[in-house]
Amino acid sequence: MNATVLSGSGARSARPSLAAYFLLALVAGALLAPLIAPYAADAVDLANRRASPTGAHWFGTDELGRDVLTRVLLGARVSLAIGLLSAIASAGIGVVIGGTAGYAGRWGGDLLMRLTDAMLSVPRLPLLMLAAAVVQPGIPTLIALVACTGWMETARVVRAEVQSLVAQDFVDAARATGVTSLRVLWRHVLPAVVPTASVATTLSVGRAILLESTMSFFGVGVQPPTASWGNMLYQAQTTMSSEPWLAVFPGVFIFLTVLACNAVGDTLGRRPSHSS
Repeated sequence: MNATVLSGSGARSARPSLAAYFLLALVAGALLAPLIAPYAADAVDLANRRASPTGAHWFGTDELGRDVLTRVLLGARVSLAIGLLSAIASAGIGVVIGGTAGYAGRWGGDLLMRLTDAMLSVPRLPLLMLAAAVVQPGIPTLIALVACTGWMETARVVRAEVQSLVAQDFVDAARATGVTSLRVLWRHVLPAVVPTASVATTLSVGRAILLESTMSFFGVGVQPPTASWGNMLYQAQTTMSSEPWLAVFPGVFIFLTVLACNAVGDTLGRRPSHSS
C-alpha cells in the first residue's frame, strides 16, 4: 500500500473523529447544562435586554434579558433528545418492517415496500406540521410524530441487506437443521443488519434535529418557555437584522450538529478495505 493511500485514509478518518468528539462534548454539555450554564434557566436581566455578546453574556441576551448561552445549552437537551430518541424509534420501526419485507418473500415484501413507497411520496415536513398543528404536541408527541414519519429510509436499506443475507449459505444451513423462520430472522439475520441500521440511525438523528428545528421555527414544535434551537430561531426571526446573535448561535449549533451526525454516519458506513 503506497503512502498516498495511507495519508488519504488517515485524512478521511481524522474528520469523523473530530465529529464524534464534537457530538460527545455536545451531549455532555446538554446533560450537564443545569450545572455548567452561567445563569438560571428563568433568570431575567431587564437592564441588559438585547445585549450583544460580552464577557458577562458570551452569546448575548434576548428580548427579556435571558442569557442566550444558557438557553442554547438547555435547548440542546431538548433538540438532542428529540433527535436521538426519534431516530432510535424510527430505526426500530424500519428494522422490523425492512427485515420482515426482506424475509417474507415476494408478496409480503412487495406489500410492505409499497407501503414504504407511499409514505416516502408524502412530503414529510407538511405532514408533520399539519399533525402538530392538530394535536399541539409536547416533546413526547413530537418524538413519536418524527419517528412515525422517518422509518422509511431505514426500512429500504435493511430490506436490501436482509435479502442479501438470506441468499447466503448460513441461512440455508440453519433452515436445514429445522430452525423456524422467525428464529432464523431473529438470531441469524437481524444481528448482521446491526451495522447497516446503525448507519441509518446516525443519519436519522441529523434529519430529526432539522425537522424539529423547522417545526419549532414555524411555531408548531416545542413551545416556549421551553427552549429548543428551533424555537430560539423562531423567536429571533423578527430581529435578525438588529440582534443577529439571537439567531446565529442556535443556527450554528444546528448546522454543526447535523454536519457531525452525517460525518459519523458516513464513517460508520465505510467498509474496511485491505490492500496490499
